Amino acid sequence: MIRDRKKKSIDRFFTLSPHIRWGLLLLIVAIFATGLYPSLVIKKHRYDIGDVVKADIKASEDFFIEDKAATEANRRQAADSVVTVYDLNPKILKGTVTRLNDAFDQLRLIYEHETRKMETESHTLPAPLSTTGEAPVEPADVPDLPQVPLEERMLANKSLFENIIGIEISTGAFSTFTEHGFSKEIPRLLTTVITQVLSTGVVANKEILLKESDKGITLRNVETLTEAHVLNLKQFYGPDQAKTMVRIVGDPLLKETNYALLNLIVDFSQRLIQPNVTLNTHETEARKKVAAEQIKPVLYMIKKGEMLLREGERVTPLQLRKLNAVEDQADAHRVPLAGFGAVALLTAILIIQYHVRLKRRMESANYDNKDLLFLSCIMVAFIIVVKISTTLPDSWFLGLPLSRPVSPVGFGIPLAAGAMIVCLFMGRETALIFALALALCTSMLLQGGLETFIYFILSCTMASWWLQDCRERKIIIKAGAKLGLLNAFLAVFIDIYMGTASWATLPFDVTVAFLGGIGAGIVTAGMAPVVEMVFGYTTDITLLELANLDRPILRRLMLEAPGTYHHCVVVGSLVEAAAAEIGANPILAKVCGYYHDIGKLKKPLYFIENQSNGRNRHDKLAPSMSALILIAHVKNGVEIAREHKLGQVIIDTIQQHHGTSLISYFYGKAKTVKGKDTVNIDDFRYPGPRPQTREAGLVMLADVVEAASRTLVKDLHLIARSFNKILNGIHHHRIEYPDSANATSRKAKNGSADRKPAKPPQAAKAKNPDDRQAHIKRLGLS
Repeated sequence: MIRDRKKKSIDRFFTLSPHIRWGLLLLIVAIFATGLYPSLVIKKHRYDIGDVVKADIKASEDFFIEDKAATEANRRQAADSVVTVYDLNPKILKGTVTRLNDAFDQLRLIYEHETRKMETESHTLPAPLSTTGEAPVEPADVPDLPQVPLEERMLANKSLFENIIGIEISTGAFSTFTEHGFSKEIPRLLTTVITQVLSTGVVANKEILLKESDKGITLRNVETLTEAHVLNLKQFYGPDQAKTMVRIVGDPLLKETNYALLNLIVDFSQRLIQPNVTLNTHETEARKKVAAEQIKPVLYMIKKGEMLLREGERVTPLQLRKLNAVEDQADAHRVPLAGFGAVALLTAILIIQYHVRLKRRMESANYDNKDLLFLSCIMVAFIIVVKISTTLPDSWFLGLPLSRPVSPVGFGIPLAAGAMIVCLFMGRETALIFALALALCTSMLLQGGLETFIYFILSCTMASWWLQDCRERKIIIKAGAKLGLLNAFLAVFIDIYMGTASWATLPFDVTVAFLGGIGAGIVTAGMAPVVEMVFGYTTDITLLELANLDRPILRRLMLEAPGTYHHCVVVGSLVEAAAAEIGANPILAKVCGYYHDIGKLKKPLYFIENQSNGRNRHDKLAPSMSALILIAHVKNGVEIAREHKLGQVIIDTIQQHHGTSLISYFYGKAKTVKGKDTVNIDDFRYPGPRPQTREAGLVMLADVVEAASRTLVKDLHLIARSFNKILNGIHHHRIEYPDSANATSRKAKNGSADRKPAKPPQAAKAKNPDDRQAHIKRLGLS
């Protein structure tokens, strides 16, 4: 007893506890948040260049990535466009002329000094003395002492000359200058020749200079810091050209000069000329660096949904940069504010829809947490489907190689299947509530706009409408075909609204939208049996299959318990008509009527409708044992129903069709035999529970009339009217055929052995006609 109470308490907790409902809400919200930001729970594989991609990776949102190759090319182009800088150094010419003049001026002074000195020495020399002490020798007799030549004296100053002028000269060249007394004419001629050559410009390497012929050079004066753009680079002399130009310039100037001096001046000029135009590598590179830095990075957009990595390919440097850019952006905006807003919005929608619309419907339809679990599972399943659809390859849809353009609307997602499945098991009203939440959730997952929400809500709404009162499986496929056509038209309208309608996008969108509708029908048809098995639901399609009187369990009931079979068929007909009158499910009511007494198959002869020989087996049994046998047919019926997988709704009706009613006949008999005080009334009651649905209540009314007032008080009038109509049809008078007609002809005319003419019941003649008429007026015949 304690264990049973504990089990009932646990069942009641899972069935009715609000904590379970909050838990289901948190489950949906958590899955939705994970769908928005998978990086919260999914650790992505890190790739390196050359790795084989394990799965397709798409961009989750629009972002920009730098095209480093293009940026580098632009920067290189900018750097190459910078004109090379050459420095023009006027100091070289000035310094050369200055040194040249200083050298010749000083040596000229020395030369003049030595010349005067030699002249003085030649006039003041004393007479030589005799070595014997005798009188001086006469000049005519004394030999002249040797005098140091001027050239030798000047050679002592050669190094000074070289140091001043900056180059080494040969002794012969120095002697030639000495012979001409370091004349002023020589440095003048040298200056003229050197100036003419250096004024044009001399460059150390003309070949390198000429490579800049296309864009010229920037010639910068290092003294004034002025710059000039020079395009004619051939005007500048190279070292060899400069030497040639010295002779060309010097020949007309030196035509009066002797040949030796001419050659010396030319050679000396050639040696004094230095490049005065030099490449400024440092300045050029600095300007190229500045020009490159001024070039902005080249960015290109990666669109949402664009394939970054394809399964089986090797990772390239460009793909790796894209992937790193996506991950960096994801890390920087891991859970943006919009994500919290989306989760909060979905939570609000679910809570409001539950309290405003779904809760009241659940109470009226006797739904519990199991039904909320079913809705939650369908919601979670389609959130996953939507998320998976966003990661499919661009050339894949339902196995078809269709290349799709980027579109924010998931035309091909069979989302309507969710609403169709809910409609099959919980009705159109619940499906519409579910469709609103699912469409909103999908729109946020796809990050679509109003057009996405409208597409899915219209698709789900019409799918639910076309699937209401579905009693054949082919209706599901027909609904899928209708849905495909609707989706195709919606796709056209949405493309026109978004301004993306073109011959490139319309064929794809229309095709995929149509296939999405067909796919929704296929998914619904395939999932319906699974849902029935997992959640114990029963669809009208299954009920129609169970309503076939050729089902093995019903045929067995007809053969082994014909009275019970006939009773069940009559009850089924009664409750079907009554259910139609009060808006209940007629098919469910009829099937429950057919199967409500199948438990009597275990002991059919203990039930009076199956006793044909007038012998009642209860006559030899104690009242308590008889009551146990009668009560046991409920338990036996549940076992048989589970064995034949009839569905939980039929099992519930079998359990509830007697409620907790009292078996009054055997209870009275027991009190008569044992005494009133010794009999426990609970031993003569059915275990129940009482009917929990209108269909179960109808079965109870048809089976045990006295229990009707406790279940369907408001519907008694309609129920009684339909019951009277059916009973009049069953028990109407038939024409008596002649006795000569054989049994076969009678059976053929009547159509069934069960449809024999009913005798006018004598009991129907009530002693008090007024009372009888009053009761009829109350129960549907007024």
